[in-house]
Amino acid sequence: MTIQIVPLGAGQDVGRSCILVTIGGKNIMLDCGMHMGFNDERRFPDFSYISKTGDFTEMLDCVIISHFHLDHCGALPFFTEMCGYDGNIYMTHPTKAICPILLEDYRKISVERKGDRNFFTSQNIKDCMKKVVAVNLHQTIMVDDDLEICAYYAGHVLGAAMFYIRVGEESLVYTGDYNMTPDRHLGSAWIDKVRPDVLITESTYATTIRDSKRSRERDFLKKVHDCVTEGGNVIIPVFALGRAQELCILIETYWERMDLKVPIYFSAGLTEKANHFYRLFINWTNEKIKSTFVHRNMFDFKHIKAWDRSYIDSPGPMVVFATPGMLHSGTSLELFKKWAPDSKNMVIMPGYCVAGTVGSKVLAGEKKIQIDAFTSVEVNLQVKNLSFSAHADAKGIMQLIRQCEAKNVVLVHGEKSSMGFLKSRIMSEFGIPCFDPANGTTISIETSHVIPIEMSAGLLKKHLIRQSEIQNGVNEGLTSSSSPGDSSDDSLEHPKRIPPSVVKPKDRVLIQGMLVMDGSKTIRLEDAEEALDRIGMAKHNVRFEVRKGYNATALRLAVEDDEYYKNLVKASVGEAMDTDTGESPTTELYQDWDGDAFALDLVYVALQKAIGGHVKLTRDNGAIVVRTVRIRAPTDADELERGGLLVGWDYQDEDLATRILSIVTLTLRDNP
Repeated sequence: MTIQIVPLGAGQDVGRSCILVTIGGKNIMLDCGMHMGFNDERRFPDFSYISKTGDFTEMLDCVIISHFHLDHCGALPFFTEMCGYDGNIYMTHPTKAICPILLEDYRKISVERKGDRNFFTSQNIKDCMKKVVAVNLHQTIMVDDDLEICAYYAGHVLGAAMFYIRVGEESLVYTGDYNMTPDRHLGSAWIDKVRPDVLITESTYATTIRDSKRSRERDFLKKVHDCVTEGGNVIIPVFALGRAQELCILIETYWERMDLKVPIYFSAGLTEKANHFYRLFINWTNEKIKSTFVHRNMFDFKHIKAWDRSYIDSPGPMVVFATPGMLHSGTSLELFKKWAPDSKNMVIMPGYCVAGTVGSKVLAGEKKIQIDAFTSVEVNLQVKNLSFSAHADAKGIMQLIRQCEAKNVVLVHGEKSSMGFLKSRIMSEFGIPCFDPANGTTISIETSHVIPIEMSAGLLKKHLIRQSEIQNGVNEGLTSSSSPGDSSDDSLEHPKRIPPSVVKPKDRVLIQGMLVMDGSKTIRLEDAEEALDRIGMAKHNVRFEVRKGYNATALRLAVEDDEYYKNLVKASVGEAMDTDTGESPTTELYQDWDGDAFALDLVYVALQKAIGGHVKLTRDNGAIVVRTVRIRAPTDADELERGGLLVGWDYQDEDLATRILSIVTLTLRDNP
């Protein structure tokens, strides 16, 4: 079986997350985001890869959205209302509640401020959300009879989820964005040991191992305090939900403890809405927030007020949490343009910035930034990069791989060079395949599955005894007490000697038995005789027979050279020595000689020498019998004409027959 994966976005890139997966014949789109670094057709995924004719509903079995950040859901209304997808969309309840608000903000900025055309409308957003099916954590959803999905807590932002997807025996996990470290308002990501065939994980911080959270918080507070003490303004670009609340809780606590009077503002008018969502979905927060929520709402801030544009020219220092988080538009960009020329001011970038945004240029140290075709800004303010991003770092990614026990890993949502480093580390540390496909590149991952089978104690006991005796030089579990021609395994129950087993738990061994499935649907491997006896069915033996030829002339020459064999021939024909001449009449000696009988005698002697110490050989009507193995001369006319000896055996004695055949071949000088 094969799982196919192709990134339509976020392949060796951050932004425009959109992964197309084919698993068990089902086509699933994972996220449907926009790219913050582009304002042209590249801002949305290339959906023509899915279908050239636009029949997306027929091609896709479902769409899954991991969380409300625009680089994961920003293209969703375009895909559903303008491209025509009309199938099911799955996301968590908080994501469904918050998505339309952020999408509407994005639409206003793109259409009303930038004048973009051919963009989705407010009604498109509402119609899109009607197609959404909200899911709870750990709730298994059957999309159809074969496809099931289950959401797991991802941390990162309110409502973010990792999704486990299974079709038949094939499975994968898509992480979206996640954080393996708990913070001041959210817990850490967690997933069961689901052992997916493929883990598709973000790799934003593939080469980063962060300092301790406490030291980052101290550094952040010190920089903010020092700047406002010197009379400067601090702008902190954030997205309206997520890191904004984390940093607001941190700075609110510090301002209260230090009794500071410098005003703190939060832009975008989403403060009240954010508080409403955290109140509504309190169970998604960490234990500290839940426990204190009964007495007070930690998101009702005393020192943080709503931002008004008239404050931009106010004298004196201030701290502003401004949206959006990458300085690519909105209040954060407006404040940056106003305050950037003054070296007293400071911008603190608390998270990752996509290439092409103003934020990424600021972090790159550019001193003159071209905002658009008509605006450029001199950058003299202090630039600080403190990673409060809610993405997993390299240590967290390795931790998740270990936690879910993935069999293959696919890296997305990261920079190419960083992904390459992490890919090498994953393959060397875990010994599993790892992939980092570019956008539009299809990878196929072969899957294999082990079906668990129980084994009966009786079969295991017989196998271990056989294996021990074989490896200690005892043939096939037989002892000298075995009766001639006995085809049963009774001798194994009371063997003359049971050497200690040298079979190790991890050895690969072949065990032959009968597969039985009872009413519980448990597959069980049992000893064939044991199983047949239990179900009251007679045993049917499968018997094989092969012909082993010989060269009569070669055997006759061998007899002439060996006194022992010559006497055997003489005895077989009853020949007496010529008393007159004292010589053996050689010509007459072989006239009545039975070559087949002599060949049987030769084989019998050879078997006695090779295995006679462990196996009792008998003669029955001229044939040699060893358990179910029978060596005989031809009897009817057709067999006599072809010549040679016939060796037959029952199926259960295949190993013994193989050894005997090799001895017969060597004895008769036959070509194997």
